[in-house]
This record gives sequence, structure tokens and C-alpha cells, in this order.
Amino acid sequence: MHASTTAPRFTFPCRVYYEDTDAGGIVYYVNYLKFMERARTERLRHLGFSQAQMASENLLFVVHSAQARYHAPARLDDELAVSVQVQELKRVSLKFYQQVRRRSDDTLLCEGHFTVACVRADTFKPRGIPELLYAAFNADVQDFAGE
Repeated sequence: MHASTTAPRFTFPCRVYYEDTDAGGIVYYVNYLKFMERARTERLRHLGFSQAQMASENLLFVVHSAQARYHAPARLDDELAVSVQVQELKRVSLKFYQQVRRRSDDTLLCEGHFTVACVRADTFKPRGIPELLYAAFNADVQDFAGE
């Protein structure tokens, strides 16, 4: 594994597809969690870490808890910007703060806090976050504190 230790604010772009919407034509609430999961995965990839590679090295991240607050609906074909920021870093866990915004008018649609634990892939027991990954996440925490 290798990591980039520079941590600019990370935003993942996505679009709302028909499959993301409910009968009323708005994004079904649970799909915001999917958008945020994808953004966290892409943040890892941007830092130089592949989930497949980490799994082969007996490392997984699992969601321990999730909290979401919904502000406004997204609709079919909206372009979204999903941000990811490490809010708190511990030896075996991280707390992420995320937002989903509509790109056309920067409206906050949903925000959430996610606690993610680092575990062994073979036993699902907690394990320390590897040093390179910890350093990359630590840069995110410092960036968050500076905002």
C-alpha cells in the first residue's frame, strides 16, 4: 500500500438515475447512504488505497454507526457533489463527516456522520489502521480542523 499525504477537500461527483428515485421522482432516502459510501471508497482510492488490495492484506473497514440528516430532495438527473472529510481519527476507527449537495445551486441535500472501524478480514476483530493509511487520514483531520 502507498498513500498520498496531501489532503485537499475531497468531493465525488455523481448523478441521480431513475433507479435512485422513488415513485414520487425524488431520491429514495437510503440511496444517499449509498452515494456517501461510494464517496468514501473513492476517497480511499484517491489516497492510493484499493479496498481489494486492503482485503488481500487482511484489512477491512466496516461501518459501526451512521447518522443522516435530510434537508432537501434530489431529483432525477440532478448532478450531485458528495464530500468526504475525516472528522476524528483513532487507532482503530475514524469518524467521517459527509455532505451531499446539488451542483447546480449548491443546496445541501443531506449530511451525515459515519463511524468506521478497521478490522481483520479473517476474524472481523478490531485491528490498528496501518501507518501509511493513518498518516493520510491524519492529514484529512488536520485539514478539517483548519476549516
